Amino acid sequence: MENRKLRVGIIGTGGIAHSHMRQYVKFDDVEIVAGADLVPGKAKAFFEEFGLTDVKCDYKDHKEMLDDESLKLDAVSICTYNRQHMPCTVYALKKGVNVLLEKPMCVELEEGLEIMKAEKESGKIVSIGFQPRFDPSMQLVKKIIQSGVLGKIYYIQTGGGRRRGIPASSIKTTFIEDATGGIGALGDIGCYSLDMLLNALGYPKPLTITGYTSNYFSTNPKTYESRGCPEVAKKFEVDDFGAAFIRMEDDLIIDFRISWAINIDTPGDTLVLGTEGGLRIPSTDCWNGRINGSLKIYHELAGEQTVTEIPIPQSNVDCVEQKVRSFLDAVRDGGEAPVPTSQIIINQAILSGIKKSAELKEEIKVEIPEI
Repeated sequence: MENRKLRVGIIGTGGIAHSHMRQYVKFDDVEIVAGADLVPGKAKAFFEEFGLTDVKCDYKDHKEMLDDESLKLDAVSICTYNRQHMPCTVYALKKGVNVLLEKPMCVELEEGLEIMKAEKESGKIVSIGFQPRFDPSMQLVKKIIQSGVLGKIYYIQTGGGRRRGIPASSIKTTFIEDATGGIGALGDIGCYSLDMLLNALGYPKPLTITGYTSNYFSTNPKTYESRGCPEVAKKFEVDDFGAAFIRMEDDLIIDFRISWAINIDTPGDTLVLGTEGGLRIPSTDCWNGRINGSLKIYHELAGEQTVTEIPIPQSNVDCVEQKVRSFLDAVRDGGEAPVPTSQIIINQAILSGIKKSAELKEEIKVEIPEI
């Protein structure tokens, strides 16, 4: 691969695919050769937006594209709706193609395990689209936690979300229907909140989950009146709010909540409590990168209770660019996935566990089989 361009395809050419393409076209060592979308003509129009008129995109679905051996694909970005993440990824891996998979990894834990099995059998890599990891502010959180300054961490409160931020309109409902989205605020932005801390902690495993979900706002036509599409309420079938009490290994508790819609400005800052100090991280809408304010460490210094304020680093890092570039480098060099499935399967187990617990209305045990 050192002496040729990487041949890349796009599966799913909706909104998030644009952020991938804006990066791919920057790189001289990448050639976009194919694309597929279930909506006829959508892929062609998508590539034309980027001035690409010679990309093969007259495929009826991802299978037809991946079956085209003339493409000689090295990698694909999978930017479909959530319910198609697993089948598209597994099929690509079976065809010997590396995958950059948008978040959430999938909807159900069992789907994530299928992805990991196919990845292991193929010898290729799957990297999950968690671009906040590349933001210096998120890396600072990880540095503080891993420094040991907080001592043993025993309790975390985290979450965040939007007062009103339901991703739906009269023509955009794939996020909110069960057949396409499958999971709502939990998978859309909750996954980021969990990754920020679980990644810093080395991804400890969950033991039990008591979960709760609701969608009071999103199923109410009044919520959409200002948008002029009250009919959307009838199509809403996932969560717009989720909360959970999660028991983790190493005697750690996570108190979690996330929202697309809620009657308060924020579900709360993130608090990381340790035996030697506590960390406060200001809440954001979705943890998709920058943090809105300084970090604060509450600790004892010279026998006095004190607070150390740590400003967020100033940076022009393009996190999405880093997400795509790090994946391409791993493909070219035969390296490991920048955001590996071995970590994100734990994230997925928590999201799926919250969903399952909420449906059963009881605490559940979490078991993640080895692949």
